Amino acid sequence: MNNFPKLHNATWPGIVGKGPDSEPVIPFDDLLKYTANAEVNGVRFDGVDLGLLDPHINIEMSDDDIKRLADKVAGYNLEIGSLVAPIWAGSAMGTAEQRKVFVDMVRKSCHIGKVLRDLGIRPSGIVRIDSSASPHDWEKDPAGNTRLIAQTFREACDVAADFGESLAAEGEICWGGMQSWRTMLDTLEAVDRANIGFQADMSHTFLYLLGYNREEDRILPADFQWGDRAALTEGLKTLTKALRPWTLDFHVAQNDGTVFGSGSHDKTGRHCQAKDPNGKLDVPNDAGFWLRDESGQLTKKFRHICWDGCMFPNAVMTNPQTWNDILETMIAVRERHGWYE
Repeated sequence: MNNFPKLHNATWPGIVGKGPDSEPVIPFDDLLKYTANAEVNGVRFDGVDLGLLDPHINIEMSDDDIKRLADKVAGYNLEIGSLVAPIWAGSAMGTAEQRKVFVDMVRKSCHIGKVLRDLGIRPSGIVRIDSSASPHDWEKDPAGNTRLIAQTFREACDVAADFGESLAAEGEICWGGMQSWRTMLDTLEAVDRANIGFQADMSHTFLYLLGYNREEDRILPADFQWGDRAALTEGLKTLTKALRPWTLDFHVAQNDGTVFGSGSHDKTGRHCQAKDPNGKLDVPNDAGFWLRDESGQLTKKFRHICWDGCMFPNAVMTNPQTWNDILETMIAVRERHGWYE
């Protein structure tokens, strides 16, 4: 059996879309238990990717607190991978003060990442960012706002480089300057730093095909029918050819072709359960468009891949079968597009 890429679960779905205006946050320790307890034919998750978000994790934690975090995760026989920087108190295209806050959050996240690397519990991973701005606000001045985002991302990249970290911009349709595959490429190219890249999520990036929030950039024709698998395949090839060279981090996910939001989270590509009958993706097959190059050769670019299931109801997330189904899907992806070391 292949043992790479390592299989990770995400912790931020216990927070994103939760809260007073939705369902209660799922405690961090509970998510670690669900992850560690999942098992399919003797295979378990190898690690977790962390959202550095209250109430799970305090971005102001001391180095001693980071060590305690590492010990806690290691106690479940899990590694730590990619980190989500809590940049939303700022904005990459906001005022000078907002952009300063944005970069400072990246600095604090990179510090945590480096300490975790030095402790030996984080062998791979990036720090995830977004523009922390809406497509509506970005559309007021696309060229000017893209320049501002790129400037902020450059400053953040320079900070990250001091810690030996790379940043990955999340391909999600709810972020201004990142809401389509073309705007995402324009933003990344404008940053002009070696340690910037793209975070591909099979659910979020799927909506790029349909032009949500940027109709002029849709890839599939306006009269596309879901039964046309050939057209869908060609669309995925077009999308991944453009963004794969930039991709530093990869999320396995399912999508039913719709958008969804809960709590304070804007509508974005709906994360479906791994075995949702309404899912439009052939997950093990379609992951290959990201994990293999255009000639079909493995890129081996990602030492780990992660499942992202944001905004699932708590009844779903607290059901152990959910995590076994996810793990089974992740194993299928690795068996088709992984390798052994």
